[in-house]
Amino acid sequence: MSVLFSPVSLGSLTLANRIVIAPMCQYSAREGSATDWHLIHLGHLALSGAGLLIIEATAVEAVGRISPGDLGLWSDDNEAALARVLKAIRAYSPIPVSIQLAHAGRKGSTRIPWENGGFIPEVEGGWPVVAPSPVPYDPKDPAPVALDRDGLVRVREAFVAAAVRADRLGLDAIEIHSAHGYLLHEFLSPLSNQRDDEYGGSLENRMRFPLEVFEAVRAAFPAHKPVGVRISGSDWVEGGWELEQSVRFTHELQRRGSAYIHVSSGGLSPAQQIPTGPNYQVPLAERIKAATALTTITVGLITEPEQAEEIVASGKADLVALARAMLYDPRWPWHAAAKLGGQVDAPPQYWRSQPHGYKHL
Repeated sequence: MSVLFSPVSLGSLTLANRIVIAPMCQYSAREGSATDWHLIHLGHLALSGAGLLIIEATAVEAVGRISPGDLGLWSDDNEAALARVLKAIRAYSPIPVSIQLAHAGRKGSTRIPWENGGFIPEVEGGWPVVAPSPVPYDPKDPAPVALDRDGLVRVREAFVAAAVRADRLGLDAIEIHSAHGYLLHEFLSPLSNQRDDEYGGSLENRMRFPLEVFEAVRAAFPAHKPVGVRISGSDWVEGGWELEQSVRFTHELQRRGSAYIHVSSGGLSPAQQIPTGPNYQVPLAERIKAATALTTITVGLITEPEQAEEIVASGKADLVALARAMLYDPRWPWHAAAKLGGQVDAPPQYWRSQPHGYKHL
């Protein structure tokens, strides 16, 4: 019996298998609103047979976007556009759908990747970015605006408002983005957080604002729907955020009702030195899972069914999340099920596609 294709629970939400489609920015929204691209992109991923689909990093306010093409959930128009996409998914797929709520912080106001990235000045359509401290991501960029008390309240309430919209849309779960160098991660790391108030300095202080955001979102979202958090387990920079701090943070999230922890890494500093390779982030998830027993998702260069099966069967993580591999092969769960003797949900319109050798599955 394949462990990868066994059910697992995120709080009260039961998933049919342990394959997660990780949130992947598409840079194809208009003023934060989903477009036909999202209908096509999320629509075909919803037919993949994965246990959970997480919608890409979705900005809770306009200045929280990474780029002008980022998805958002701060307005009625944003909500209506995403409702159209979700209605199409629900008509043809039973897959649970989550959304990753995010704020880019100092990594905002950048060009989309295929336009070579880079900071967009205000005179060219950019916007002032915010951060815990006036320390830019790239030394050549303008310093971000340090959030004052009113700014902290505004951001926290923007997360809450987006969570209310997510529930109204019928989304099954929320993931709070505290990874990859974006705003909440910026508060956690001493490299980007140089405040001298109760939100900076000690680990307890640096965790304070991300935990306040989590508590506020958890309170605003129905108790029977899970809220989890994505973190960077390490900055991969000396003196930065690292694994044992991640363990402490996870403990605090667990105490406040986090349904799971989704462990990635890096993204905070151009000086990072990431030892990439198959399973390179799995030890981070494994350590956090062992220390906390919280349901753990791992991600990063997981491409083969046997590789994913070993991770969950050995208890290194409870679920595996795929991103680029899923874009390259949107039917990855089907093919993994065929190899591992599992089963997935597939639309009846595609049943005749099954190769003869797998008709017994």
